[in-house]
Amino acid sequence: MRLLLTPLVLLFSGFNRAAADLYERMLPWALAHRAVVLATAALIFLGSVALVPRLGTELIPQLSQGEFSVNLRRAPGTPLTATDQALLTAWRAAAEVPGVERTYSVAGSGNRLDASPVDAGEHTGSLTVRMAAGAGRDGESRAMTRIRDDIAALPGVQYDFSRPELLSLATPLEVVVTGFDLGRLRTAAERIAGALRADGRYTDVRSSIEAGNPEIQIAFDQELAAKLGLSVRDVADQVVNSVRGNLATRYSWQDKKIDVMVRSVDRSAASLEDVGALIVNPASERPVTLDDVATIVLAEGPAEIRRLDQQRAAVISANIAYGDLGAAAEAAERILGSLPLPAGLATDIVGQSEEMEDSLASMRFTLLLAVFLVYLVMASQFESLRHPFVILFTIPLALVGAVLALYLTGTTINVVAFIGVIMLAGIVVNNAIVLIDLINQLRRAGVAKTEAILEAGRSRLRPILMTTLTTALGLLPMALGFGEGAEIRAPMAITVIGGLITSTLLTLLVIPVVYSLVERDQRPAPADAPAPAPQGA
Repeated sequence: MRLLLTPLVLLFSGFNRAAADLYERMLPWALAHRAVVLATAALIFLGSVALVPRLGTELIPQLSQGEFSVNLRRAPGTPLTATDQALLTAWRAAAEVPGVERTYSVAGSGNRLDASPVDAGEHTGSLTVRMAAGAGRDGESRAMTRIRDDIAALPGVQYDFSRPELLSLATPLEVVVTGFDLGRLRTAAERIAGALRADGRYTDVRSSIEAGNPEIQIAFDQELAAKLGLSVRDVADQVVNSVRGNLATRYSWQDKKIDVMVRSVDRSAASLEDVGALIVNPASERPVTLDDVATIVLAEGPAEIRRLDQQRAAVISANIAYGDLGAAAEAAERILGSLPLPAGLATDIVGQSEEMEDSLASMRFTLLLAVFLVYLVMASQFESLRHPFVILFTIPLALVGAVLALYLTGTTINVVAFIGVIMLAGIVVNNAIVLIDLINQLRRAGVAKTEAILEAGRSRLRPILMTTLTTALGLLPMALGFGEGAEIRAPMAITVIGGLITSTLLTLLVIPVVYSLVERDQRPAPADAPAPAPQGA
């Protein structure tokens, strides 16, 4: 252990001596060229602000969980065997991807309370893919791309990918279209979905207004039925009992009760002619069939009707193939602005993009509140309003490093990174506090302002470097992304490390310069000096 630690100790000792020698030469120069130092610091800050739009924004970092699912939908009414063939194609594609540990699939599903009617039935299915340990997000992306390419070649198959929900989040992008006319809603949803599919930025585009289930619709001729002495309500009840069945009795087997239904037609094989031939007045001497008093057609009913604020609504959802969430939302707004939609409809972009805007707005307020509270604490401790103001200059200097660190690592601005910025507001002021506090102590002892600044810089350099290095090195494993779920922790560590390093480097020069500008040149009286006598005593 000693052989391992000795080189490290020598390395940091040499770094400390070199930093001290360099700082003793740079601090007097900075105090002699205050305008140059402040202008350089301002330019660096403005340059970092210009980088912010290039970082991109998202709600939270995408988390690799080693598992994902692909949900398939064919046309309503598709038999289970055809759905199973589509799942077989997806399974073969997943089996050929390196890093896939196992897969399992389900073809067809019953109606569920937590699922839309569109996602239930024999025409739906799902394939779950479990990746091997160490495959990472790149392995998941390769598997998704391969499965997506093979499924896209199947005609009439819709699909979307999903991951296990550790957090309850909406789809990355959702466009809500509201109105009262269901036909116009369908037309607008198809146009928007088509425009999103044409843009390579979006993938797994899906509309909530899907093709409905095939159904037999019966339109009664009430006038003709009345002439024949029939009640439309009685005729409808007779048709329901003949097709759905009437409970005749229950068969007891062991501890179970099995319903025995009596029906006139086989629902799985009945045709329009079979339904039209139903006798609607079985107790009458002259039989009347259903097609004598009604028009029977095969039509398509809506799969579901969603409502939002008492209006019918269609939701077009999409995942993001590349880029960040903020850019995808801006591109969607441009697409909506260029599409001619029917009158009476309104569109709105929701999903994670809406949640992201709300979260970042609350984070900005939290940051301002944190800065205000830090200022109050320092003002009460220093018993001064100027010195805390000088110390607060370290916060924009820390933002420079945070932005640069995010840019160099390709990390977007998200809620986790913003939490790191809020942490910086309370961390980076520590270095300036110990520096300004020693300057004040020296000045109260009678040292001149410039000499006090130089002496405080020399004395406080080592503890400032120690606190910065220990904090940065302690966060380094988190920033490098070790362990499960590292993607969601790394942005906070990257932000704090970058802000600490730049704030320390700039604080050692900028804060003394700002202090020399706002503080008067005369020496304050020693703390134990007697108070001056009042006038006229």
